[in-house]
Amino acid sequence: MTTTTRPFAVVTGASSGIGYELAKCCAQEGFDLLIAADLPEIEDAAHTLRGMGVDVQALKVDLASTEGVDRLVSAAGERPVDYLLANAGHGLGDAFLDQDFDAVRHVVDTNITGTIYLIQKIGRDMRNRNEGRILITGSIAGFMPGSFQAVYNGTKAFIDSFSFALRDELKDTDITVTCLMPGPTDTEFFERAEMEDTSVGAGKKDDPGMVARVGFKAMMNGDGDVVAGWKNKIQTTLANITPSSILAAQHRKMAEPGSAE
Repeated sequence: MTTTTRPFAVVTGASSGIGYELAKCCAQEGFDLLIAADLPEIEDAAHTLRGMGVDVQALKVDLASTEGVDRLVSAAGERPVDYLLANAGHGLGDAFLDQDFDAVRHVVDTNITGTIYLIQKIGRDMRNRNEGRILITGSIAGFMPGSFQAVYNGTKAFIDSFSFALRDELKDTDITVTCLMPGPTDTEFFERAEMEDTSVGAGKKDDPGMVARVGFKAMMNGDGDVVAGWKNKIQTTLANITPSSILAAQHRKMAEPGSAE
């Protein structure tokens, strides 16, 4: 990668959706990029982003494995990472007992294991330099028990909690940690999770560009967390005072297969 004085950002899950839009926000600010995803479309994303006048390196890699994360870190070379946007994640619909466990484990390993391993690898270098910004894509799903999406919601509950804890651990440094918590967003998420016949999958969703801009601005401001969309803000506020049994029943109406009207 060409050495320049431009800031350098690593963005995961950047082949489409929120991740691509986050990478676009970085490019618009003049950041060089290392983008990664587990789909070949990451090369198309890189081609488009290069047209914005920044250096872009693309890597097709499965970030559910520590080996995949090591490949990503190695691709950054010796260049210090100024911004880490840890966005890679997968969903999985249907009842837990009916899910294939390999698919379950891949969601857990992508959303949790690979994410926190990447953050630790790059975060340690940031701590050594005492500078850097980390944006972690959590979800409002982490605020509620996810009937028919139990594993995904559980992973996002972990990520939401983890981001706040890491931020506190780094409060005496010049490193910031921001958690972006979107609601349902118009991406390939629901198709890949096989949730297109659900109420939430078929319903109206937020624009990924809007979500990314909200998260990027929060990261640049050094904010601890941000919920994208006023309806989602109301939902998270209510979730904090609603019994878990009621939240689970409400989620069933959104995510149960065949619930789409």
